[in-house]
Amino acid sequence: MGSPISKRHLTALHCLTAANAGATAGLPGADNMKTNDRIPTWVTASLKLAGWYNLVWGGLVVVFPNLFFRISGWQDRPAEPFIWQALGMVIGVYGVGYLISANNPIQHWPIILVGLLGKVLGPIGFLFALWQDAAWLSLIWMIVLNDLIWWPSFCAALWIAARENQPGMTVDYEKPADPLRTLFNEQGQTIYELSVEKPTLVVFLRHAGCTFCREALADLRTQREEIEKQNVTIALVHMGTAAQGQAFFGKYELQDLPQFSDPERCLYQFFDLQLGRPGQLFGPRVWFRGFAAAILRRHGVGKLQGNGFQMAGTFLIHQGKIVNAHPLKDASDRPDYCSLATPQV
Repeated sequence: MGSPISKRHLTALHCLTAANAGATAGLPGADNMKTNDRIPTWVTASLKLAGWYNLVWGGLVVVFPNLFFRISGWQDRPAEPFIWQALGMVIGVYGVGYLISANNPIQHWPIILVGLLGKVLGPIGFLFALWQDAAWLSLIWMIVLNDLIWWPSFCAALWIAARENQPGMTVDYEKPADPLRTLFNEQGQTIYELSVEKPTLVVFLRHAGCTFCREALADLRTQREEIEKQNVTIALVHMGTAAQGQAFFGKYELQDLPQFSDPERCLYQFFDLQLGRPGQLFGPRVWFRGFAAAILRRHGVGKLQGNGFQMAGTFLIHQGKIVNAHPLKDASDRPDYCSLATPQV
């Protein structure tokens, strides 16, 4: 059976049945188009702190090149302190970059990426030096303060930047007020019109390159006859172009089903299908199921078409009302479409 309809999807249900629905600004997910508002305060604060830390640390090294060696009790100080001073200037420049990136991590993610690479390669170089000479152990505190403690915030900033720079995250267009009634397929139909004619199982897919998207289409091909025996129409929502969808679905003999091209993810957001969290996209279960689907069952993987972070889900709609809902728990979740096509009692 499908999952119980959550409070979030009851909100969507209210929006689907409201007469002459207005703008969807009140829906969960309507803020998806905002950029920096979606970045946790602790991430931007950490980037700013990293910037000032680098400026101070680099300045001290330039002015007092032997200071940190004396603090660490290092006996053999650098014979050529200007090399250490040059390193201090580079670190200070990085600090300027971090301060700039803190204002807009989504746009300035390359600066954060370069910084993170340095903070990963630095400890690797330190381990190599430590393997050569145990005396370097007295400087380990610098590795902790300069590199290791910044990993979480830098990784978080890059994760958010990757999500926000996916296709369909632009803000330079006006979203339809009610995509259920205003987003048409190639035959000029809307999902609302289909649901008035007969119950409609609306299947939202992940991007076409995802092995779980391909598995879902294979499952629909297998279960289609049983679903249609229940007088239920199957409709597919995808993030590619209409031509891409037609060609892709043809591989699974589903090209004749109603298809809705939604590259801007209007319908996805209207149904509160959100971008996946790390565990939903890359958790252990996802890796295990992904290997089974892609390799053992030979669904394979393909080129990314659409937002790679977008989660999928399935909804049974009748007369404009959601009567069954199954938003995926993670990318590898495998619904029973026949059960979802039967309204819950």
